[in-house]
Amino acid sequence: MSLINERQDFSDVADVFLLHGSMQSPAFLDGRLSGLLALRDVTAEAWLEEVCLSLGVEQPRDPASAERLLGWRRQTLEALSASDLNYAPLLPDELFSLAEQAQGLKEWTQGFMEVVEDVADETLRERWSKTLQEAIDDLAGLVQIETDIDDSPENENDLFALTEHARMAAMLLYTEQHPGMPQVEQSDAPVH
Repeated sequence: MSLINERQDFSDVADVFLLHGSMQSPAFLDGRLSGLLALRDVTAEAWLEEVCLSLGVEQPRDPASAERLLGWRRQTLEALSASDLNYAPLLPDELFSLAEQAQGLKEWTQGFMEVVEDVADETLRERWSKTLQEAIDDLAGLVQIETDIDDSPENENDLFALTEHARMAAMLLYTEQHPGMPQVEQSDAPVH
């Protein structure tokens, strides 16, 4: 089975970054990827170029790395466009401390908002629903979240809620920019 078809998680992508000599978190680039796919359908070639530029390399080190990076893009696009609305940002999971998870969410939000601010001009934003406009405005505040937090059930619940908000904002942006994708059930559809 090709790596491009395997499910990528945060650690898989972080390992590819380490292989290229980069200690940066994939969260920032995942935020950019989600924003780019939602707003202008970044191609596989353009995505590889962006990741390589960020890693400070001309091209992926080996075919397996390229496949993993392309698999990351494919997986994100499939999740954003899926009717089951299962998209999730690529963030540190429960193996990481809450502080590391919060930092990942902050970085993801920075990447996502960078794309939104660069690509979505005023004319485009005016066509967005009020719900989407509010969700994006709320995300802008996430860039300021405190990441030096203790591992506690209360902080875990708060972080989950903030992550869910980021997830929903990304899906809402995608669905509004791609009418009819995903095909979700309409509440006014006739029942047979």
